Amino acid sequence: MDEILREEPEIGFGADPFNPHKPRPLEVVGGTSSEELKARVMESCPKVPGVYGMLDRKGSLIYVGKSKSLRSRLLSYFAASNANEKGGRIIENARAIEWETQPSEFAALVREQHLIRKYAPRWNVQGVPQRQRPVYLCLGRSPAYFFLAAVPPPDCIGVEGPFYGASRMRRAVDSLNKVFRLRDCGEKQVFHFAEQLQLFDLEHRPGCLRLELGTCAGPCAAACTRGEYDECVSAAESFLDGFNHEPLLAMREQMHTAVANRQYELAGRAHETIKSLEYIDRKLVMLARARRRYTFIYAVPGYDGCGAWYLIHCGEIADVVAAPRNQREYDSLRERIAHWAAVTSERLARGHGHHPHTLQLVASWFRKHRGELEATFPTSRAFQDAGKSTRSGPGVSHAL
Repeated sequence: MDEILREEPEIGFGADPFNPHKPRPLEVVGGTSSEELKARVMESCPKVPGVYGMLDRKGSLIYVGKSKSLRSRLLSYFAASNANEKGGRIIENARAIEWETQPSEFAALVREQHLIRKYAPRWNVQGVPQRQRPVYLCLGRSPAYFFLAAVPPPDCIGVEGPFYGASRMRRAVDSLNKVFRLRDCGEKQVFHFAEQLQLFDLEHRPGCLRLELGTCAGPCAAACTRGEYDECVSAAESFLDGFNHEPLLAMREQMHTAVANRQYELAGRAHETIKSLEYIDRKLVMLARARRRYTFIYAVPGYDGCGAWYLIHCGEIADVVAAPRNQREYDSLRERIAHWAAVTSERLARGHGHHPHTLQLVASWFRKHRGELEATFPTSRAFQDAGKSTRSGPGVSHAL
C-alpha cells in the first residue's frame, strides 16, 4: 500500500503514523517533589483522551500510558492508596510528566502501543509488580521450527503474540516442536534430507535422541525428505492460524495415559504443559477470529473535531484518513477509498500487513467494546448515505 500512513516531522513524542491530522503538541510539567508535580498537573492537564510519559531526573522516558481522561489518570498516581502499588512506584521515580492529547480513546490506545514499541520505556516491562516482558511465538528459520523472540525476525513463516510468561511459553514451545515433529537444535547443526545426493554412502547420525523417541522428523539424519518435513511445518502453520488443536489433544492423551499407568510425576508435567498450551490456543483462536471477521472501515469521532476513518484489514490497522466532514472532503477521498476497496478484496496473508502488531490491539478493543462495531462499515458503503451518520460515516454495522 504505497500511500499508507505517512510520517510527519518529529514533534513532541515524535511522528505519529496513525494521525491523519496536524501533529499534536506535547505538554510538559516538572517538579522537585511529588506535591509540586501534582500541583502542576492540576493546573494544566485537561480531562480529555491522550497519552502520557513519565521522565526521571535524567530526563529519560521511563513509562508510557494512556487514558480516556488524562487529568483523572495522572492525579490517580498521587493517591495515598497507590503509594505501594505500581503507580506509586512509578511516580516516585518521576521528576516530570509529559502528555499529548488524542481525539479519542481508540486513538490514544493506538498511540500508546506505537510509543511503547518505539521507545521501550523500562518501567513498561521492568520493575513493575506482575508485569512480564512480552515474547512472540515464531515459526521460522530453516528447517523451520517454533521458537520465542522478544523482537521477531523479519523472515519468519509466521509470528503471533505477544504472549506473557517466559517459563510457560518455553514449556509450550518445547511441546509444540515435539507434537509437530519439528527440530529444535541449534543453527550450527548440519541437515541432510533423504533426497539429497552424496558421493559416498554415509550414515548420518541424529544430533539428539528425539528421532529415536519419535518426536522429530530427523532432518539432520536424512530420516525424512524436504517435502515430508514441509508437511510438518504446514501443520504447525495451521496451529498458528487457530485451526489445529492437535497439540492440546496429544498432551491430554499423554496425561490420561500417565495417570492410568500411575506415572504421576509425568502426568503433573503434562498438566502444566496443557495449561500453557490452552493459554496459547485461546489467544490464537481469538486472533484468528479477528482476522476472519474484522475487515471494514472504523469511523471514530474526535472530541475536538479530529475524527478518523481507520481501515481495518484482516484484523490489522492498514491505513487511516481524516473523517470527512462535508461533501468536498467526501469527494476528495473517493480515490483513496477505491484503493482500500481493491486492497480489502484480497485476504491478507498472516503477518504480512504493514502493522501486524495492531492485530492484538484491534481484537482486544472490539472484544471489550462490542458496541463499537456499530461504527463500522464496508468500503463499498463509504459513500452511501454520505453525511447522515453521527459517527462520521454511514454507520452500517457490518464485517466483510
